Amino acid sequence: MEKPKAIQFAWEFDGNGGGKPLLGDDISKELKAKTLAWVHMDATHKETRSWLRKEVNYLDDLILNALLADETRPRILEFDEGVLLILRGMNFNEGADPEDMVSVRLWIDPYRIISLERRKVKAIRSIEERLTHNKGPKDSGDFLVQLSTKLFEHMEPVLTELDEDTDDIEEKIMESPDFNERQTIVNIRKKAILFRRYISPQRDVLQHLRTSDLSWLDAMHRRHIQESYDRVLRYVEDLDTVRERAQIVKDELTNALSDRLNKNLYILSVIAAIFLPLGFLTGLLGINIGGIPGANDPDAFWYFITGLAVVVVSQILLFKKLRWF
Repeated sequence: MEKPKAIQFAWEFDGNGGGKPLLGDDISKELKAKTLAWVHMDATHKETRSWLRKEVNYLDDLILNALLADETRPRILEFDEGVLLILRGMNFNEGADPEDMVSVRLWIDPYRIISLERRKVKAIRSIEERLTHNKGPKDSGDFLVQLSTKLFEHMEPVLTELDEDTDDIEEKIMESPDFNERQTIVNIRKKAILFRRYISPQRDVLQHLRTSDLSWLDAMHRRHIQESYDRVLRYVEDLDTVRERAQIVKDELTNALSDRLNKNLYILSVIAAIFLPLGFLTGLLGINIGGIPGANDPDAFWYFITGLAVVVVSQILLFKKLRWF
């Protein structure tokens, strides 16, 4: 019998890193058994809620609503020996931006794992592939450790690229400020803000997990969670640094462009100051009334040009003495 359409895949774990795929009624049967089973579902499918209500009827409405919510942020809630987890990972789907992070919603207890997604999560597929090679989780704690590790490992190259982009734009601005680079700086800062929005709460989720009293998380699991916590903490600090650097670079670009504008205005002011008396003299001698000196002298024009040149040279010497340039 085929599996329900709302279910993307399901596995029964053998406790040694492997397992077998489940189909049809075996999925519901294994979810109620005392052996560990995992079912991964499409949160957008119309049959998902009804299937969960029917086959996993011990889940509280609060849990169901959280698992199927349209918009989520990373969070954790403990219920007896189970835990509701919502995590975020990079969006590696075709045509998508990594900063449009995808969510994975989880219910985990000692005997069952129920995961849901609205868009494909690369880390989930990695775990399924590991199961086919007998390198997958052995228990619920292993599943949680592998999922968190994969989610945060996949963040590393994206955040490294963001940091390198910040280095590049910083170098460009220092060497040759260009107003066209302003949008690049804004985009870098926007990405850093979006990443931090979803990565920062996951730091709190891991902090909760590493100090929780869940019996199926042993000392080894907690050490791995501690490693993930340290990694996420570094990511958050790096994103804060990128955001601050982007703002500094933006301010530096603004200052450089302002200095360039002020310099240009200064040059124009000096030129205007030089030509102001020249304009006065030419205007004065250009009036059509009698008594203009040199009106009948054929060499008067050249005398006048020479006089203007003397005025210009005198002004330049005066401006240099006043340290105007």
